[in-house]
Amino acid sequence: MTNAVLFSNAHLLDTQRAELLEDHHVLVEDGVVREVSDKPIRSASARVIDVKGKTVMPGLIDLHVHVIAVELNLSRQVHMPNVLVTLRSVPILRGMLRRGFTTVRDAGGAGFAFKQAIDAGLAQGPRLFVSGRALSQTGGHGDMRARSDYLSSNNDGACATCVRVGALARVADGVDAVRKAVREELQMGADQIKIMASGGVASPTDPVGAFGYSEDEIRAIVAEAEGRGTYVMAHAYTAAAIARAVRCGVRTIEHGNLVDTPTAGLMAQLGAYVVPTLVTYDALATEGESLGLPPESVAKVASVREAGLRSLEIYKAAGVKMGYGSDLLGESQRLQSNEFRLRAEVLSPAEAIASATTVGAEVLGMGDRLGRLVPGALADLLVVDGNPLRDIGCLLGQGERIPLVMKEGVVQFDELAAAR
Repeated sequence: MTNAVLFSNAHLLDTQRAELLEDHHVLVEDGVVREVSDKPIRSASARVIDVKGKTVMPGLIDLHVHVIAVELNLSRQVHMPNVLVTLRSVPILRGMLRRGFTTVRDAGGAGFAFKQAIDAGLAQGPRLFVSGRALSQTGGHGDMRARSDYLSSNNDGACATCVRVGALARVADGVDAVRKAVREELQMGADQIKIMASGGVASPTDPVGAFGYSEDEIRAIVAEAEGRGTYVMAHAYTAAAIARAVRCGVRTIEHGNLVDTPTAGLMAQLGAYVVPTLVTYDALATEGESLGLPPESVAKVASVREAGLRSLEIYKAAGVKMGYGSDLLGESQRLQSNEFRLRAEVLSPAEAIASATTVGAEVLGMGDRLGRLVPGALADLLVVDGNPLRDIGCLLGQGERIPLVMKEGVVQFDELAAAR
């Protein structure tokens, strides 16, 4: 029996042409977009939803989330019981979907089991592309051990004999060790590999400007990923760290706040993407200390926050494609959509929306199936009150102006039902 829904009389947001097309109709069957037309569509079996006066657009894509980041203090979270971390991630997943993010790429922490739970209906959430545990060198951004903890670690930077669900990363040093680590994460179901290519804010012992892995290690990681038909994403802030990562074959740079013009040009030349995450620094600066961010991390925030908007100007001028990322932790996860508001200070609404639709789909290798509503695409669809191309604010908040969310042809949230 066909599972069909017909959206009629819609203002259709064409993400490829950045246009709002009036009086369009979209037929969804068996999880995919079957037909899109400016003429009425007839279907004997479809449930009809009249969305006159509202915008229909593709589901949003966030390329940098941490669904298991249930605490803002990641060092403390590492020691939480596995079941507690897992259960606390469930409302985080649901919140993302309610805000209209039908696909997310986890940038470290979530493994294959989270995908299984969503696919089986045990948890409600977006489509997941998981990295497993990110790879960090000793003393790097993913090494959550305090300076007083000198025990060796072979798993997650916290314990030499156990694996913690709350750990976003694992520690591996040397070419042979990182090759094995990549193979293990891929064997356990990772869709892509995440590495630490520079220091960071939330980690206790690494300066933001520090290099991460050596070039030999990065090349080995990239080679292993490419050998399995996937790619590497790299946490990197400074121009020097970004340049050495993309020269070694890294496909997406995460954050990238301290880029310069020559490095952005190199990225464009090599076809690398960037995933800025401005909202996380906004959140860390305004509420990080009150929510448990360690003082040493609070002190690091300013150095990267101020450069964030300027980096967007540099990337745009160089022609580097920018994906949408939020990178929020703990209670700040509710601010996910505020990334649109921050980007709108530099980018047009159309450019900001493209980062969360067509560009995100390209990065995931799903350019023909996600990020647009055309025949054959997966039916990830939002009904929105307002025109996002004129007012990006209709995508903010917790989905208050997104009355309907559909993922792969299944309606996940529907506040239009009461009016029908």
